[in-house]
Amino acid sequence: MAKTVFITGASRGFGKLWTEAFLKRGDKVAASARNIAALDDLVEKYGDNILPVQLDVTNKEQVQQAVDTIQQHFGGIDILINNAGYGLFGTVEETTEEQARAQMETNFFGLLWVTQAVLPVMRAQKSGHIIQVSSFLGIKTLPMLGLYNASKFAVEGLSETIASEVAHLGIKFTLIEPNGFATEWAGSSATQTTSDIADYNPVREGFAATGENGELWGDPNATIEPILKVVDSENPPLRLLLGKIAYQFVHEMYNNRLKDIEEWKEVSIAAHGH
Repeated sequence: MAKTVFITGASRGFGKLWTEAFLKRGDKVAASARNIAALDDLVEKYGDNILPVQLDVTNKEQVQQAVDTIQQHFGGIDILINNAGYGLFGTVEETTEEQARAQMETNFFGLLWVTQAVLPVMRAQKSGHIIQVSSFLGIKTLPMLGLYNASKFAVEGLSETIASEVAHLGIKFTLIEPNGFATEWAGSSATQTTSDIADYNPVREGFAATGENGELWGDPNATIEPILKVVDSENPPLRLLLGKIAYQFVHEMYNNRLKDIEEWKEVSIAAHGH
């Protein structure tokens, strides 16, 4: 059965890759982007099966209009993939208020507005699958990505909550948690804070050295099959890590966290008081 997919941030990276993968197998895709000219090649190739939608996810009114347009055009939305977002690189202390707010506006509030707009469609259908593109940095942190980490931690908490609120309505949720992949995410899509404070130079240097290790960056094309598998699953997972680095980092992090919890168990229990 062909599905109707709404995917944000579809002009490049994962968004464009996954859009084409859905189209290739015969699904219908509403692909939104700030610059829909980047989708011209797919329109030429797949015709009426793709609906390009110009959208800035931070504009709540525009989001609602986009969802109305998609519903009228395709008659419903089976799958939402909230993929729009970008990375903000730099230390937390050096991040300006404007940069911090812009990061949350796109990565968190944009995702919230799109999710809120699509939920009534899925409630009426009594079915749907919402896939939030989070990050393994929504569970674990890395230096130099403080606001990005925070935005993805917020996405995780929000999405897990909504999943528990809509499960009885036939709406499924999946948080996709990739490690770094060789897309434009760390390049042209990213923004950078200033780096004036010399005390942070060792942190910056360590982070830069890590980023130069090509082994740590996944191949974006390898994510296509896993995404299709999740979309086609009867019982999709609430969370799915993408990439071996994500798996290794998160596995180690949970082991360490459990160790800390057990070590301080008596103190924790004593704090209850009775």
